[in-house]
Amino acid sequence: MMPAHVAIIMDGNGRWAAEKGLPRIAGHRAGAKAVREAILTAIELGLEYLTLYSFSTENWRRPQDEVSGLMGLFVEILERELDNLQKMHVRVRVIGRREALPGPTDAAFRRAEQATAENDALTLVIALNYGGRAEITDAVREIAAQVADGSLAPTDITEETIAAHLYTARMPDPELLVRTSGEMRVSNFLLWQVAYSEFVVAEAFWPDFDRHEFLAAIVDYQNRTRRFGGS
Repeated sequence: MMPAHVAIIMDGNGRWAAEKGLPRIAGHRAGAKAVREAILTAIELGLEYLTLYSFSTENWRRPQDEVSGLMGLFVEILERELDNLQKMHVRVRVIGRREALPGPTDAAFRRAEQATAENDALTLVIALNYGGRAEITDAVREIAAQVADGSLAPTDITEETIAAHLYTARMPDPELLVRTSGEMRVSNFLLWQVAYSEFVVAEAFWPDFDRHEFLAAIVDYQNRTRRFGGS
């Protein structure tokens, strides 16, 4: 069975560049090409959602030149690829704490979201300045405010209440979570949503994660039996 939603932790751009004696930003540029191939593969497979972990709340700790380069690269890629996203009927959606993003970066993503809002071939979810704990914290704050103003009783809070206040509200949880570069950790990504996701760890660095690697992850997923905690 084909998953409707695949989430990917795109890891290994820096190490890919280091192995080739290149600056880290070169790895991110190569990773951008892998994103395009992943989008094409997702459409080919008929996926409904593809969520990409693009920049975490912890990534601000990286060297300033790398962070600035990444923020500029996001703008460059969006300006270059927006027409292609339209032709492929891809809808862009951003999740995360956007208020901390540089103005030009946030504006570029907002333009992409507005321009692609009616597209329906694939929803491309970009996790940007995203952290799973931050997401849950923000949801709890919203729920607490509703309790404080009397519009929600504490006894009425359910798992569905929490899910409805997450950044991913109205989206299905990912059936499959893929992480590249051989690392086996979730790195604060979709902590609530991956409760019952299948995990696939690909050894390839993200720039080398091509259609073949994506299809291999899908086949791995299809060969498993999802039990959701049952026997």
